[in-house]
Amino acid sequence: MVDRGELVDYCDALLEARRFRDYCPNGLQVEGRARIGRLVSGVTASLALVEAAIERGADALLVHHGYFWRNEPAPLTGNKRARLARLLAHDINLIAYHLPLDAHPELGNNAQLARVLDIGAAKPLGGDDELVWSGQLAAPLAAADWAAQIAARLGRQPLHIDGGGHPVQRVAWCTGGAQGMIDAALRCGADAYLSGEVSESTVHVARECGLHFYACGHHATERYGARALGEHLAERFALHHEFVDIDNPA
Repeated sequence: MVDRGELVDYCDALLEARRFRDYCPNGLQVEGRARIGRLVSGVTASLALVEAAIERGADALLVHHGYFWRNEPAPLTGNKRARLARLLAHDINLIAYHLPLDAHPELGNNAQLARVLDIGAAKPLGGDDELVWSGQLAAPLAAADWAAQIAARLGRQPLHIDGGGHPVQRVAWCTGGAQGMIDAALRCGADAYLSGEVSESTVHVARECGLHFYACGHHATERYGARALGEHLAERFALHHEFVDIDNPA
């Protein structure tokens, strides 16, 4: 077991949490018991995931999408109250990392997605575009063939916006709701850009600029960071860890 403060301080330092201007607080969001021995990880702290953590006797729940988002209504009513009430009643810590978990060079969502999709030479673009990564496929693929490969690896058929007849080899990506970062992919000369979501405007940009675009699901592209971090913490602190995937089609 490990003291809650020691675990959170370690995560804050590992992920450089204070470096990010984020849409939510990173780190400990809901305080539970002081000692942690059983850890459940997942993508989003939905009520279903909270209930799964309770069933497993978790001392802490580690997620990518936690609570207290900027500009959301402040009152703790409805489903927000229900989630918090269950955590507090069972003395479970909620620990959440958003952008820091996207960005981490080994455990982050972008790094882990590159591993799942076999993208080589994966690295962040850096500077203002540090959340966007680029890399290379081992060999050029027809755009439709890469879509099929993505579907096989993620278990989700991506939406492919055809950017022309050229194959895909140099790719850029950012997991989750990062369709608005498509310009970074264009600047780095990528053949394709992959993200979790799509907007109406993204389709036109991809078509007009000759860039293949793949919307692969917000949840599907972000299954991997919280799991990798949970496994890392389990090994370092001798914790019992389980990743629970509450599927989401979005």
